[in-house]
Amino acid sequence: MATARALGATNLAFSEAPGVAVRPTVTTAASLFAQPLAPMLTVLGIVVLVILAVTTASEDGLVSALWAANGLAVGVWLRSGRGTSFDLSFGALVALGVLAGEFLAGNPPVLAVWFTVANMIEIVAAVTLARRFAPTLNLATVTGASRFIFWAAIVAPFVAGVIVASVLLATYGAPFLMSFQTWWFGHALGLAVVAPFVLAFEKRQLQSMLEPLRVAETVGLFTLLGGACIVVYFFLALPISFVVIPILILIAARLRLPGVTAALVLVSVAAIGSLMAGLGPSSYLGAPLAERAVIVQLTILFGYVPIVLVASLLEERDRLSERARAGQLRAERASAAKSRLLANVAHEIKSPIGGVIGIGDLWSGGQLGPVTKTQAEMAAMLVKTARQVEALSHDLLDVARAESGAVKVELRLTDVPGILEDIRAATVLRPEARALSVSVQCEGDGLIAIADSQRLAQIIDNLASNAVKYASSGGSLVLRARRIHDGVRIEVADRGPGLTHEKQAQLFEPFNRLGLERSTVEGHGIGLALAKRLVELQGGSIGVESKPGEGATFWIELPAA
Repeated sequence: MATARALGATNLAFSEAPGVAVRPTVTTAASLFAQPLAPMLTVLGIVVLVILAVTTASEDGLVSALWAANGLAVGVWLRSGRGTSFDLSFGALVALGVLAGEFLAGNPPVLAVWFTVANMIEIVAAVTLARRFAPTLNLATVTGASRFIFWAAIVAPFVAGVIVASVLLATYGAPFLMSFQTWWFGHALGLAVVAPFVLAFEKRQLQSMLEPLRVAETVGLFTLLGGACIVVYFFLALPISFVVIPILILIAARLRLPGVTAALVLVSVAAIGSLMAGLGPSSYLGAPLAERAVIVQLTILFGYVPIVLVASLLEERDRLSERARAGQLRAERASAAKSRLLANVAHEIKSPIGGVIGIGDLWSGGQLGPVTKTQAEMAAMLVKTARQVEALSHDLLDVARAESGAVKVELRLTDVPGILEDIRAATVLRPEARALSVSVQCEGDGLIAIADSQRLAQIIDNLASNAVKYASSGGSLVLRARRIHDGVRIEVADRGPGLTHEKQAQLFEPFNRLGLERSTVEGHGIGLALAKRLVELQGGSIGVESKPGEGATFWIELPAA
């Protein structure tokens, strides 16, 4: 209980801002001791954890099967800050706490000193490796959590384990391998469980956990876990420790990283406690305590601790989802602003252009006075250009309405061959289409689509106009319709220069003319974008098939009647 209070106080003292990864700041020794509550609580927690570990969880009275003090020290050290003066000051406090705990637990002076030296080597190694290989200390990502567990929990205790095993071999004749593996796994367990618990809590999460429903859920889940641990580890001598795994996964799913790290502390304490009491799943083995300790440690390290990665994955997914929602909201606002701008620009263009067209018609018709041949040509050119601008304003309005959802389509039975024939008749009248062969090909019967006939005609006419612009002189333009599964496919095929794969990917982007802005081919780059939006509003799809030098085939697929 004292340990839990020390841990809780430490977490509150070093909580971070909402949504921010734990980033150590440069802290001086003066600022550390100007606010002594956190370091003092940390030292007190270390002393208590050392005494508890030595007196209750030591295997053969020498090496502890679960060493949580170093995990607490590493977690608080990483959260507090960095800088030479801070590291030296905080490290001295930690060393003092470990040494005091060793003496108070009753270890001989020589052994207490050696254990303190080994623990400090381990703690410094864990802090250094964490700063080097997991510098953001962000356990809310799979990468950050896995790096921290590997380097700070698995690798850091290795050298200290070798030192302690050598000292115990020389002093007490204890088996080197057994002492080493008990130390290594016990300390790795403490670092992998307690340090993430200290690092996991942030102010935002603490605030959310104080909500009534979340408090009730947390109490219920931990009651369930506590009951399972009592039954599995203290009342049954059966190898069924795996039954706590689903509960841990449930806690990871509901309470995320803070919940699962706290749950792992509870499970680790229960497992090691039952081991030392000769109860629980390990008691049925009948093996020496040291061997059973290794089995329990490995079970927790490789069976339970990886569930932290599940919580990290869920945290990462939540953060990415929040970013995606925020990005979508910004995109929707930007799109709405763009649509309003397009609509306003189109309206501002229409009024003066109407006047220009009227004046041009009057001028070219001689109603404003006698005109020369040159003046008549200039007036006709003026009217033609003005009508192009007027058509652009209409397209801009359509694009703005389509993107804002203001365009309504009336879906009904539509005779596709009839529309294609109308488009063919209109296309052959274009001056630029005189050298082209325009034909309609309808394959099979029942070419009736569910579409808005007016919008569909607008789309196909746009595709045919583009084909006429880009088709080779003397080539052909084919308007084709055929049934496909439960739909109707409409194709507009030309014999033009074709499109590369890169250009096809950009084809339906608004105002993208694929580098033809300075060419003699007229256009504004919004016709295909509008066509795509109108097709989608009718529940269809649009695309293109093309290769350079082999022409292009634009296709539309709509539901069939």
